[in-house]
Amino acid sequence: MRKNKALKIFKKLHKWPAIIIAFFAILFATSGIVMNHRGTFSSIDVSRKFLPSNYTYKNWNLAAVRGSLQTGENEILVFGNIGIWETDGNFGEFSDYNQGFPKGIDNRKIYSVIQFKNQLFAGTHMGLYSRNTKKNSWEQVDVPVREERIADLNLKGDTLLVLTRNYLLKSSDGKNFETIQLPAPVGYKEKTGLFDTFWQLHSGELLGLPGKLIVDLLGVITVFLSVTGLLHFFFPKIIKKRKKKQKQVGSFVAVKKKNLRWHNVVGYIFALFLVINTFAGMHLRPPLLIAIANKQVEIIPGTHLDNPNPWFDKLRRVHWDNDLHQYIFSTSEGFYFAGESFSKPLQTALSQPPVSVMGCNVFKPLGEKIYMVGSFNGMFLWNIETGVVANFFTQQPYVAPEGMQSPIAANMVAGLVKGNESAFWFDYNRGALQLSGKTFPEMPEQIITNSPMSLWNTALEFHTGRIFEHMVGPFYILYVPLAGICILLVLISGVYLWWKLHRRKG
Repeated sequence: MRKNKALKIFKKLHKWPAIIIAFFAILFATSGIVMNHRGTFSSIDVSRKFLPSNYTYKNWNLAAVRGSLQTGENEILVFGNIGIWETDGNFGEFSDYNQGFPKGIDNRKIYSVIQFKNQLFAGTHMGLYSRNTKKNSWEQVDVPVREERIADLNLKGDTLLVLTRNYLLKSSDGKNFETIQLPAPVGYKEKTGLFDTFWQLHSGELLGLPGKLIVDLLGVITVFLSVTGLLHFFFPKIIKKRKKKQKQVGSFVAVKKKNLRWHNVVGYIFALFLVINTFAGMHLRPPLLIAIANKQVEIIPGTHLDNPNPWFDKLRRVHWDNDLHQYIFSTSEGFYFAGESFSKPLQTALSQPPVSVMGCNVFKPLGEKIYMVGSFNGMFLWNIETGVVANFFTQQPYVAPEGMQSPIAANMVAGLVKGNESAFWFDYNRGALQLSGKTFPEMPEQIITNSPMSLWNTALEFHTGRIFEHMVGPFYILYVPLAGICILLVLISGVYLWWKLHRRKG
């Protein structure tokens, strides 16, 4: 009796959560496959008019702008997720400056633009580009590393600095580059962030391309299990209706049995892998992200993270400080200082301005050894000599909170722009906000029209549940953990039922 009761409970636990979660599981799987192959889908865009209203640009929000560069007496380039646009010192009219970039808004995701020896360079998510003034178009620059993503660009005197996620590249002519692998920091231990481990485990990148293909297969399996599970639920109703109409049901009964058999076999074989992948994915978004954001773990031998480069996938921003005669690097593990020759281990900054796990979006010297540091954790003033950190908006000293903290703050700093007599910072949600001078102009329709959302980013919004924010408000943040719990419940109960019923048949 107790065994039968347990089976009934597990059948309900498997049946009803599965029906509820099936559609969302299919969304997770299909969007995840797209996200696993960003370059492949980079040329495909989705018009924002097909998306909820909160995805329409308003006041330059949604990380539309990351920074600006003054290229002439009255010429300024504004860049970010919208690509690059030229305007005047008063931000009057904007003209398209994206000629030459490959098709697709993802190929116009700009992290940095700099002028080096009268030539413009742009660091994008898909590579390094230089501006051909004769053709008035951007041309890709070959760099001596396999990775494509350029994290930052800067200058050190007459040297161009190109920072990728793994290496620092130096060039005196913009064509030939010296590749520098930064030395390990003082007290370096071969560990990595638990967030990075879970991220690469969830995407499969932990095992390189074979791992990503395995995770793609898990996505296909998820779709298969969702569809066959729904068919098993609806088959009895179809058979019952046909019986009432005195129609043959033999073929439906046979298909029903075969459908259930394959559902059980495939589910049993892949259940453990799906459980691991789901558990990792649940921790990549708040609130579970908060628990792992600052945790360090041992590197798994033989994986993609097991790399001789101590800065593998950790570099974010670079600046050469003339006063200190040192490099300053913003990394996923904090700020570090390095001498010009890189002959000694990197020194950890005495104090650390808070930076969101999503990365440093503003890193600008203000003079007198003061730097402005902005991320989704807010904006701060950092004295690199004394180590004093102050909140930029309140001017109060920063006090690090104890215990776990949210990776985002009230002021989600996405970028900074300076004009002739005005300056603005950009909040991810609120858009352009005034620091000095006049109000930033409204976003021209031309820029809005020419700035769709990439298929990759659209998939990300579905995968994280943000696409449902307009329906449920801030509760969308619970979408990933609740869906993950539901999927785990379905998988574990399904294996339990298969094992019990299979053993009984045996």
